[in-house]
Amino acid sequence: MKNSGRQVKDVLYAQVARIGKAVCSPKRLELIELLCQGEKPVERLAAEAEISLKLASAHLKELRLAHMVEARKEGKNVYYRLTSEVVADFWVAIRSLAEDRLLELRASLAKLSEHAHELTPMSRKELLARAKKGEVTVLDVRPETEYHTGHLPYAQSMPLDELKKRLDDLPRDKPVVAYCRGPFCLMAVEAVELLNKKGFQAIRLEDGVAEWRANGLPVETIV
Repeated sequence: MKNSGRQVKDVLYAQVARIGKAVCSPKRLELIELLCQGEKPVERLAAEAEISLKLASAHLKELRLAHMVEARKEGKNVYYRLTSEVVADFWVAIRSLAEDRLLELRASLAKLSEHAHELTPMSRKELLARAKKGEVTVLDVRPETEYHTGHLPYAQSMPLDELKKRLDDLPRDKPVVAYCRGPFCLMAVEAVELLNKKGFQAIRLEDGVAEWRANGLPVETIV
């Protein structure tokens, strides 16, 4: 009976370890973060992760075997998406744990925030309330397709590559808050640097949609 119980426990822990094995690669974690932004074709995932199509497919296969992502075919194209928002929550949790425990990670993140005044001092709920009142302009600087899949309430889509052309569309009498895919994303950093150089009062929100949702706040979509 005792040995039987041990065998059962070993099986249980082994099954949980499958998740750990599936995410043991930095590139697989990056692919999960990319898929937190919405469904993407494998070619785009490979390009954004800066790896070959063959390697991206191999990594996605491992994530699929762990039931963390799923695929569908449309003609000759293969699209991937997360199997559940729980996977996005897992990414936020494991990244937050790493940030809390690893000094090296905190040091690397600090390099993205060398100008402390460029990080928003507002809480999430305060930002939501001020955006609702029109007291701040919230910019989603990710690609427009990601904005359509899910974005912060009251945010307007202004992809980074369009920002320079659309500066005149932004009011200069209120703060601008830019966000992208989360703390590891550089698009919002670049957007804030550009906006401040052009005379705007710009600050960066470290959250992406996954972090926002994981904290119980609403996310809007465009069908």
